[in-house]
Amino acid sequence: MAVDFKKTHKELYQPGAKPVVIEVPEMVFIMVDGSGDPNTSAAYQAALEALYGLAYTIKMSKKGENTPKDYYDFVVPPLEGLWWTKEGEFDPQSHDKADFCWRSMLRMPEFVTLEVFEAAKLLLAKKKPSLDLSFVRYEVYREGLCAQVMHMGSYDSEPATISTLKAFVIEAGFTLDISENRKHHEIYLNDPRKTAPEKLKTIIRYPIV
Repeated sequence: MAVDFKKTHKELYQPGAKPVVIEVPEMVFIMVDGSGDPNTSAAYQAALEALYGLAYTIKMSKKGENTPKDYYDFVVPPLEGLWWTKEGEFDPQSHDKADFCWRSMLRMPEFVTLEVFEAAKLLLAKKKPSLDLSFVRYEVYREGLCAQVMHMGSYDSEPATISTLKAFVIEAGFTLDISENRKHHEIYLNDPRKTAPEKLKTIIRYPIV
């Protein structure tokens, strides 16, 4: 059976309605950086197309001539996003979405090395030559100590959940640790194109010290 990280790493992908502290381990990701309103930005849609195209190319590499070493079948993990603005910390309530900066990313299994990633890019480029893959990168990323909570509902209703999470961080004796690589982090457990806004599940995670 295909490995589903949402089930094998429940502590990362199935938090409750109450905030918790978690140590996020080192993981492999494919990533794209960009900016603009994710609802209208062509760059954002292009980023998702490239990320998912590569993820499924890697998943199906078991059927090719050069199966990656230590390959195992996997469920493509949920989309994740780090968010900020040019002014600094991300605040969805007080900023115009056109000012958003984002890093969209998909977790990959540990057998995905830089060599496997580059091979997948070459293969996908042959299948879809019009798809720009130049901006997708491979990175081993360790987020470290974080606080996270499950948000239920539309993305526009996130501020209340964010306030609850930030209050928890302070009450628990921690401090937010926003930096170049540690940002407001969201993990999307549903496809918004197929899910009613009130039923969306989004993990909201903040780095802390």
